[in-house]
Amino acid sequence: MASCWSGPAGWRLLGLRCWGLREAASPRRGLREAVSPGRAVLERDEGPTVRYMGKGRRKSRVFVWGFAHTGALGLPNAARRRAASMQLRPHRLEPEPEPRISSAACGYGFTLLASQTTDITKVWGMGLNSDSQIGFHRSRQDRTKGYEYILEPSPVPLPLEKPQETRVLQVSCGRAHSLVMTDNEGVFSLGNNAYGQCGRNIVDSEIYSGSHIIHRIEGLDSKVIEVVCGQDHSLFRTDKGEVYSCGWGVDGQTGLGHNSAVSKPTRLMGDIAGENIVQVATYGDFCLALSKDGGVFGWGNSEYLQLSTVTEATQVNVPKQLPFKGLGRVKSVACGGTHAAVLNSDGNVFVWGYGILGKGCNLSESRLPEMIPPTLFGCTEFTPQVRVDRIGCGLHHFAAITNRGELFVWGKNLRGCLGIGRTDDQYFPWRVTVPGEVVDVACGVDHMVAMTKSLI
Repeated sequence: MASCWSGPAGWRLLGLRCWGLREAASPRRGLREAVSPGRAVLERDEGPTVRYMGKGRRKSRVFVWGFAHTGALGLPNAARRRAASMQLRPHRLEPEPEPRISSAACGYGFTLLASQTTDITKVWGMGLNSDSQIGFHRSRQDRTKGYEYILEPSPVPLPLEKPQETRVLQVSCGRAHSLVMTDNEGVFSLGNNAYGQCGRNIVDSEIYSGSHIIHRIEGLDSKVIEVVCGQDHSLFRTDKGEVYSCGWGVDGQTGLGHNSAVSKPTRLMGDIAGENIVQVATYGDFCLALSKDGGVFGWGNSEYLQLSTVTEATQVNVPKQLPFKGLGRVKSVACGGTHAAVLNSDGNVFVWGYGILGKGCNLSESRLPEMIPPTLFGCTEFTPQVRVDRIGCGLHHFAAITNRGELFVWGKNLRGCLGIGRTDDQYFPWRVTVPGEVVDVACGVDHMVAMTKSLI
């Protein structure tokens, strides 16, 4: 097995942890290099920082961390330990439900994993299941009731007509509902439908605990190619570049005017009418959309400056184009509860909104996107090729993956959700020690899931 160290004396720059500090890989216990003008001092830093690479065949692995007590991490022993219910560092999910997990989503205390296998079981759920958001799982003690907590990955049955031919392409999770997108049998919804977020008629006093209902979304004019769950609403993007929504919209998050609850997926208009939308993003109660030509659009809650460039009000009820300048060509967008981020084609990350934005303690709110210095992601004069490839947001934190497969996180470290070995909030991007190349990540409220390529 070969090391990936490089540079003088075998040191390899991994990226700035905070101003004036940089982390280096060492065969001994982790060392931190404090840089000041004219001198460099090596100081001991607790926690491993070594990363090994090899030339063998890499395997797909899933790592989890954060709050374990709900079962969202799929670690039964950790969930049962009330005194230590936080997994502060990435932990390999073992045994894995399927070695080719291609999509993961973190809800409020639960997780969905999916693979594009042709086997009958394609989706696994774990964690809080009080509203059947990960399907019905029959209790062994009472066969008429279902479990409200699933402590390890369990199959989620889907009413597929051709299970051997259909593949699951994506899963998404909200506060208490889920969406599952397939390649040729449409989109299925599970869980709480109190506001129509599952795309079916609202039934007064419906009991969601122990529900067997898995609904197939209908009424869209074209094929859905992306699904995203907000807190209590849902977004659907079609192959025509159109966006549909349903669910709770009192803060404008459905983009359908002043409707408080919409149970039928309805096409959004406003400034995205006629635009070819290539990505949508939401998690809390505001939304972003990206057009093919790089235009950024937003709607929903704006109490925390998320959409203050187009309104002084606290909400935007229909999609509006955000008049951002100087961002370059925007490649992707992400949004959490009170904050948002965009990534441009040069690999630069811009953040705005309210909270811990990633530029230190003094920046807690911004109405315009602020660029995070690329050096904080490991781009230096010695490693100019390093760039951010992916971004994501949890409810109160951010995540970024570089083209070297390194994961950086920052924001509010609720119940250890950042996976950095401690519970302190993180004001600058910090590299998470994951034994492998991170290819994708899912962010939740208080836990995260990473999909990697690894030799172990």
